[in-house]
Amino acid sequence: MNKKAIKAWIMYDWANSAYATTVLAAVLPVFYASVAAATLDTDTAASYLAYTHSIGMLCVALLTPLLGTLADMSGRKGDFLRVFAIIGVLATLGFSAIGEGDWLLASALLVISTIGFAGGNTFYDAMLPDLVPVERRDMISSKGYAYGYIGGGLLLALNLLMIQQPGWFGMSSTLAGTRLAFISVSLWWLLFSIPIFRHAPRRPASPDLPGTWKGYAAVGVRRLQHTFRHMRRFPQLIRMLVAFWFFNDGINTIILMATIYGTSIGIGTADLMLALLLTQFIGFPCTLLLGAWAQRWGAKRVLIFSLSVYICIVILGYFMTQATHFYLLAGLVGVVQGVSQSTARSLFSNLMPAGRTGEYFGFVNITGKFSSIFGPFVFGYVGQITGSTRWGILSLIFFFVAGIAVLLTVNVQKGMQDATRGDREEERNGSIGTMLEKVQM
Repeated sequence: MNKKAIKAWIMYDWANSAYATTVLAAVLPVFYASVAAATLDTDTAASYLAYTHSIGMLCVALLTPLLGTLADMSGRKGDFLRVFAIIGVLATLGFSAIGEGDWLLASALLVISTIGFAGGNTFYDAMLPDLVPVERRDMISSKGYAYGYIGGGLLLALNLLMIQQPGWFGMSSTLAGTRLAFISVSLWWLLFSIPIFRHAPRRPASPDLPGTWKGYAAVGVRRLQHTFRHMRRFPQLIRMLVAFWFFNDGINTIILMATIYGTSIGIGTADLMLALLLTQFIGFPCTLLLGAWAQRWGAKRVLIFSLSVYICIVILGYFMTQATHFYLLAGLVGVVQGVSQSTARSLFSNLMPAGRTGEYFGFVNITGKFSSIFGPFVFGYVGQITGSTRWGILSLIFFFVAGIAVLLTVNVQKGMQDATRGDREEERNGSIGTMLEKVQM
């Protein structure tokens, strides 16, 4: 293994998690409502922010499968990652220039930064099989998430100080501290991305690589069409994907709705922010520990364990009444959130043909984005018809139970054998160009 490249890969999670924690989870929602959309009423501002997130995820869903295919063909996943990361950094920096009433600009920057963040992660995830042998992927994948927790948590703590105590940083107001927080995220993201920019692995390019962007697009579209047909040869991968649609939707809904749910039952903003910090710092050691367990006992077993804990979180969340309960649940989320994501990523990489991970992770990304619509919808709809968000949070049990049920049917060893056989068959069939010619017939 290339140790420098692996360390650089892990450090990228440290880098871009600052965007996930400070921008997406903590600071931007408040900034959007109180500054960017200050000329709108509160309900309208919340709706516009939700629509913006949907548009951003839709753009990523449409772009990443094509770009993932091109990354596989060119062997230059690192170059694509660099482009998307810089897009995200610049858009995040742009938040610092938003003035009162600039909600349209804020929404546009959020869409662009979402494309940079989520699009870059497609290529980042797809690098794992290029860097790490099968027997080490669980541990290395867990380290990535663990370092992301600690990096994102450290900068979030600093950012909250900038906002709550702006005078300590030479700022005149909370708004000035918020603008400085956006600047710090963009600089953090860029600075700690430099190692992966320098050490990203490269695979040999296809000899049939097109010479124009139009040719890239045409070949990419044809290969995507082939992906839908080709995936039927990997039934264990399909089962894993279906399980992922369910449990990932449940996890994402908890992440997105936790603050709103806490607010609706009377928990203060300060407690919500501190609980978010608690999740980050508990997540670091627990992701490493459970990642080691996954390497020893198997990623599938540890993933099922983490999803079972989520079921307990949902049930306890239904009965939650005070801030102390919220801290407890935040701690439990910190225990399992990182390892549930890292083991899922590791399982996917083991079940995919090694030469097509960019293409398949792109497919996982697009279907995951579309499936993520249902969790928040169920939460909102159940809460609306029952008149209580408690029933909304309880409804998420379905997603975790269904995910576990499908995951139990996945035969990991057989899936790995299928993936290896698929790579060998493609080698025998010749170049990508030959394969695509068969698809066109």
